[in-house]
Amino acid sequence: MYAVIRTGGKQHRVSQGQRLDVERLGVANGDSVSFDPVLVVDGDQVLAGTGALSGASVAAVVVGEAKGPKIDGFTYKAKSRGRKRWGHRQKYTTIEITGITRP
Repeated sequence: MYAVIRTGGKQHRVSQGQRLDVERLGVANGDSVSFDPVLVVDGDQVLAGTGALSGASVAAVVVGEAKGPKIDGFTYKAKSRGRKRWGHRQKYTTIEITGITRP
């Protein structure tokens, strides 16, 4: 059985026992979180839509934090000698899926 959850403006396909990095949740390590699924697939049965998924949830526990790759940027304006360097490194929350409940 697997489910599709939405968090941080993205959708992820998850199954029980899977670990994944999602946008920061602002939750301490060891705390449990719950997500509302967008789609649940259980063998041959597919549940989708708000009516079919009322009461369904995906439970997860926060395992830790992770950092994404470093992104370096450089802008340059010709003739005016304008230069600007910038960098960014996204921080993620690592979660482990503990259970998928369906209605």
